[in-house]
Amino acid sequence: MAGADGYDAAMAEFWDPALPGVLQLPSGRLVRGRGLRRPLADGVAPAFGLYLLDRPPPAFPWDSRWLRWPDFGLPADPGAVLPALTEAWQRAETEQVEIACAGGRGRTGTALACLAILDGVPRLKAVRFVREHYDRRAVETFRQRRYVARFAAS
Repeated sequence: MAGADGYDAAMAEFWDPALPGVLQLPSGRLVRGRGLRRPLADGVAPAFGLYLLDRPPPAFPWDSRWLRWPDFGLPADPGAVLPALTEAWQRAETEQVEIACAGGRGRTGTALACLAILDGVPRLKAVRFVREHYDRRAVETFRQRRYVARFAAS
């Protein structure tokens, strides 16, 4: 049932893999990456969002988490990353999950590459996987690429 804001959590359980920004992980899970500077391209809201910003995001009508993550940088609290990404990965099995930062490339790409590692992609191939299947310019900085290469999924 749609709320006053038009959001309907039960509208669809999975993303359409043909939509812009939707990454299909090897397990078949679908996760949408997005830049918050752009409006929802398809008008479909997620059931869960993980937001990677230097300031708290605006309130959303769906369940969400925030990781403090400066632009072109790395997470401010490295210990919070694995639990947040694990939650996103687990929820993507049955829900529409979105991972987003302001532009949708650097921080989002880095998080998507780490999510791919959780899904079984080898650490040294995760950036290439995300660039091939999400955005060719994802994971923008050397520090972000090194973070992915060193990401421990446990």
